[in-house]
Amino acid sequence: MRTTASTPKARKKPKDKPRHKAPPGWIGTDESGKGDYFGPLVIGGVRVDPKAKGILTNLKVRDSKRISDNVIKDLDFQIRSLCIYSVVVIGPEKYNLLYGKMKNLNKLLAWGHARVIENILTRIDCKRAISDQFGSESYIKNALMKLGKKIDLTQSPRAEADLGVAAASILARAEFLRKMDRLSQECGFELPKGASGQVDVAARKIVEEMGEDALNRFVKLHFKNTARITQKPT
Repeated sequence: MRTTASTPKARKKPKDKPRHKAPPGWIGTDESGKGDYFGPLVIGGVRVDPKAKGILTNLKVRDSKRISDNVIKDLDFQIRSLCIYSVVVIGPEKYNLLYGKMKNLNKLLAWGHARVIENILTRIDCKRAISDQFGSESYIKNALMKLGKKIDLTQSPRAEADLGVAAASILARAEFLRKMDRLSQECGFELPKGASGQVDVAARKIVEEMGEDALNRFVKLHFKNTARITQKPT
């Protein structure tokens, strides 16, 4: 019996899978506590999508320096409920340790900004980030890790005009205020903000009641205030 070989059917080419597209939106980052002798350095990051943009605009979200502390606390709750975010807190003791190693505030800031960007990218893909500019633009870019290396990062002066950066500034400020309250409870009196003469008075009181070594728990030691209080060069 004669058999004939069947012609193999041509295989269909698999359809190209659609490329993954990041959902629309961007990340804004900002910090609080940089100029305060007492308390932590706090960096916030917020991802804003089209829906959140409209709501944040209606809430009149703006640079935290233009908002009272009470309003900041309310906006902080609403932003956290609405957006994907990250907040990195570098308490005084950790801050002093890191600053002692880095010897550069901008590098320390860059580490914090890079960390919040990376934290958000572990939760959702995003192609763009905006931050305030400090020092060389390379600081944050060099500090970014695996996920962050792929992001389009814009750094500009007065970046708080951006809605995402403004929202991040609110989260950072609200967390800074909470940490200051806890430190005030720990030392038994309200700690002043900033780096004025009032701050020196409060720091001297801590030295008198708890000893000079206690400053490490409450202040950023490299500030000039420390030299005035301890009569030692920083």
